[in-house]
Amino acid sequence: MAENVQFRWASGGLYEPYAGRWSRMVAREFLVWLNAPPALDWLDVGCGTGALTEAIAERCAPRRLAGIDASEGFLDFARQRLEGIAVELGRADALKLPYAAAEFDRIASGLMVNFVPDRERVVEEMARVARPDGEVALYVWDYTGRMEMMRRFWDAAAALNPHARELQDNWHAVFCQPEPLYRLMEGAGLTHIEIRAIDVPTVFRDFDDYWTPFLGGQSPAPVYCMTLREDDRSALRERLRETLPTQSDGSIHLSARAWAARGRRR
Repeated sequence: MAENVQFRWASGGLYEPYAGRWSRMVAREFLVWLNAPPALDWLDVGCGTGALTEAIAERCAPRRLAGIDASEGFLDFARQRLEGIAVELGRADALKLPYAAAEFDRIASGLMVNFVPDRERVVEEMARVARPDGEVALYVWDYTGRMEMMRRFWDAAAALNPHARELQDNWHAVFCQPEPLYRLMEGAGLTHIEIRAIDVPTVFRDFDDYWTPFLGGQSPAPVYCMTLREDDRSALRERLRETLPTQSDGSIHLSARAWAARGRRR
């Protein structure tokens, strides 16, 4: 059962119904918190399908807007989403950003840092390209807490196979908490560090609306799901059907928490 699970980001079309629709909601609240003035130069590190990039364009009136990601499939999706918006999108490694030091006023990242093995290096790179008194800010899902869509999935998976909890931890779920995030920002030399929770509602119209995105097979939980044998996957599906809080109309009302961090470059 799913003993050697690996995943890769490839299809924006599969990511959107899984987590992208909720990421857009968090992105808006994240930018309200940052409350940046207009006419700044922005970089979105790990821009993915463009949810945060689009929100920056709509809310922040940037002078310059750039986004990088390692997945060409996600970038193709982002280019379609952001058609008509003045944005520079390119494939690049977050561990070695293709920009000069002090090139941007604001560097942001949504739902990416926990998936990079050397996350310290990533945040150091983000700090390097920030101007003095510029800000570096990021957010990650609260996997083991109140990102309920994923936590309930992993709780059900672990009840059937204890190895599933180990897999979740290997994907840096334990890292996605306030204290490790604070240390990460501090280690990159950032000051005036703040951490806050961002909660958004995640309402699924029925069980299929919840379950079907887990069959997409590219991010951690869907990959785990699709590497199970058919009978084990069916057992997981039925355990979720029994344990999710289903309303009388069939809808499922959960919430999603992201932990956000911000810090200022000296």
